[in-house]
Amino acid sequence: MKLKIKNALVSVFDKENIISLLKAFKKYNIKIISSGGTYDSIKKHGYECTELSKFTGFKEMLDGRVKTLHPKIHAGILHDRQNKSHKNEMSKQKFSSIDLIVVNFYPFQKVVSKSKSSKNIIENIDIGGPTMVRSAAKNFKNVAIITNKNDYGPLIKELEKYKGKTSLKFREIMSSKAFGLTAYYDAMIANWFNDKLKIQFPERKTIFGRKLKKLRYGENPHQESSIYVNDYNDRQLGFTQLHGKELSFNNYNDIFASLEILRSLKKKTGTVIIKHANPCGVSTNKKPIESFKNAYSCDPISAFGGVIACNYKVDKKIALEITKNFLEVILAKSFDKDSLNILKKKKNLRIIDISKYKTKNTSSFKNFDGSFLIQNKDNTILDSKRLKCVTKLKPSRKEMAQIEFAFNISKYVKSNAIVLCNNFSTIGIGAGQPSRLDSCKIAIQKAKKFLPKKIKNSVAASDAFFPFADGVTALIKSGVRIIVQPGGSIRDQEIINVANKAKVKMLFTGIRHFNH
Repeated sequence: MKLKIKNALVSVFDKENIISLLKAFKKYNIKIISSGGTYDSIKKHGYECTELSKFTGFKEMLDGRVKTLHPKIHAGILHDRQNKSHKNEMSKQKFSSIDLIVVNFYPFQKVVSKSKSSKNIIENIDIGGPTMVRSAAKNFKNVAIITNKNDYGPLIKELEKYKGKTSLKFREIMSSKAFGLTAYYDAMIANWFNDKLKIQFPERKTIFGRKLKKLRYGENPHQESSIYVNDYNDRQLGFTQLHGKELSFNNYNDIFASLEILRSLKKKTGTVIIKHANPCGVSTNKKPIESFKNAYSCDPISAFGGVIACNYKVDKKIALEITKNFLEVILAKSFDKDSLNILKKKKNLRIIDISKYKTKNTSSFKNFDGSFLIQNKDNTILDSKRLKCVTKLKPSRKEMAQIEFAFNISKYVKSNAIVLCNNFSTIGIGAGQPSRLDSCKIAIQKAKKFLPKKIKNSVAASDAFFPFADGVTALIKSGVRIIVQPGGSIRDQEIINVANKAKVKMLFTGIRHFNH
C-alpha cells in the first residue's frame, strides 16, 4: 500500500544532511512542521516551514519539555486512515494527518560520556522524541518514521520511485529500526540509573548494543556474525587497526581475551600470546624484547597463527622477532616508524594500536537460547585474609610475587587450568581438561618440550583444588617446588603431607578461579 506524504514533522538534534531532505520535500510538495533549532535551520536554508506551536495552537512550555506532547501531533500520527470513526474524529477536531516523522534524540549517550552532572544527564533524556517515534512506528501502516540520517537516502529513493509516496514494506522496515532505537535509548538510560545506584543485578536487565560491522562469518564459515559495541561511545572499540585484513569473529574473541590478561598485568611490562581464547604464553620483564621472547618460547607451536598483545611500544628489534613467525594479530601500545615498515611487509598481519584502549570493569555474560547468565568480572587474584601457607617450608617475598603472577594467569586459562611459571614467565599451560590430572600432564609435557631447564624450582598454579594427590605428585616429580591452589578438598591433608614429604611449598588461597 503506497501512501502520499503531505505533512512531515521534522525535529532533529543532529542536523547533518538535512538539506537533502528539504530538497526532496520541496520537489514533492511536502509541508514541513518543526520547532526550535530545527525550525531555525530549515528557515536558514531558505525553505518554508510551519512552526510547531503555530501548528498546534499551543505554545511550548516548561523550558521546552512540553512541545510535541500534544493531541494534535499524536492524533495526526496515530489515527488509522482506513477507519471511518478515526476520520470523523479528526475532521471534527480539524486535525491534519502527519504522514512522516523525522526525528533523532537528545544526545544522552554523548552527555553521559562527557558529564558527571546527574542534573545535566537527566535533562538530556529525550521524552517527546521517543514518544513520537513510538507513535509513528506503531502506525507504520499509515506513517513513515525516520530515526537515522543514514536513512535519508533510502527515503528520498522511495519518494522518487513512487512520486512522493512510500511503500508499506519501507515503512515497516523503518518501524522496526525505530523500535530498536527507542529500546536501545531506554536501555542506556536504565543502565545509567543502575550504575548510578550501584544496582548490579536489576529485576529486569536490558543489554544495549550498536552494530559496529558485519563480519565475514562466525566461528566457522557456515555461521553468520556481527560485532556490536555495548558502550555509550558506540562508534568504536577504542583501538585502531593500522594494517591487515579485516578482523574475524575468532580474531575479536582472542583480542578481547588478550586484553583482559594485559589489563591484569597493570604497570608491569608484559606480553600475552593467545590461541583460541587461551593464553599459550605470558611474560613480564622490564625489557620488552625479553618479555616478548619469553612469552613466545613458552609454546611456540601453539602460538602459530595466534594473537600477541603487548602493553609497550613495539620497536624494530621486536618487529623483527614478530616477523620470524606466522601470527594473525599484533596489538601494542603504539609502533615506531621502523617497526611499522617491517610489520607491514606481512600483507595479512592485522596491526592494532591499543594506546587509547581502556578496559571497563563491567559484567560478563553467557547467552543461551532463552536465557542468559550475568556475573561481575573476576578481578580478585589473592585475598591476604584467606591466603595461608599450609606446608612447613614458607615462600620468600620474591617467591610470593611469582606465586601471584602464576595464580593470576590461571584465572584466564579455561578450566581445569594448570599454569607452570618461572621468573614471571609461563613455561607450561594445561587448559580445558575435564580432569585436573590431565591438565597437569599437559602443562608438564609442554614445559619439558620447550623449556625443560626451567621446570626445576618452578611455580605451579591451579585454578581450583586438587581432588586427589595424583596431580600434585606429577607436578612435584617434574621439578615444581611451589604450588598455589585454592584448597578445599576433602583430601587436603593428604595433599599437604605429599608436599611436606617432598619439601615443596604449598599455599591455599581460598579463592577459586574457574573460567569456563
